[in-house]
Amino acid sequence: MTEVFDENGTVYPVTVIKTAPLTVTQVKTKEKDGYEAVQVGFGEKKEKRMRKAEKGHLKDLGNLRHLKEFRTAVGDLNRGSKIEPAVFVAGDKVTVSATSKGKGFQGVVKRHGFHGGPRSHGQKHSEREPGSIGTAGYQRVFKNRRMAGRMGGERVTVKNLEVIKVDPENNELLIKGAIPGVRGTLVEIVAK
Repeated sequence: MTEVFDENGTVYPVTVIKTAPLTVTQVKTKEKDGYEAVQVGFGEKKEKRMRKAEKGHLKDLGNLRHLKEFRTAVGDLNRGSKIEPAVFVAGDKVTVSATSKGKGFQGVVKRHGFHGGPRSHGQKHSEREPGSIGTAGYQRVFKNRRMAGRMGGERVTVKNLEVIKVDPENNELLIKGAIPGVRGTLVEIVAK
């Protein structure tokens, strides 16, 4: 993340996203496939890491690393055409999805925002403990009980983020606000 200023001197916190042109790998139509969708590819990987079926599917398009299908109206897209980052314009509202940072095994205070026990009146070691987890008659823990466990590493979607600037020379998008994930995470950006 960084910050940029507009012509009025207003500062915006932005996340810089490095992009590259997407390659259309397959166009699905209602007549042939039963629904309309566009499959796009991004990135590059070694040819020895590709399966034979992938090589056949992506022949003469390159060794694309990531494939993603978007159910949308096809329009004038064809197999092999490029989708440039310049499709976004400053001021566009976008929805961003990515995998959040993994935080490992965490307790209930950090994971769910529990308050913990009192710090006085004989409570020696229960400052960050969950407390009671239910009645004693059922002899089991109910499903979805909020307890300690693994935190993060989930798909997170942030809506209504604004594109502040598009830099087609450096293939960069500057989006206002924070975006889930660590540096290098694959991010999905969809215009509203």
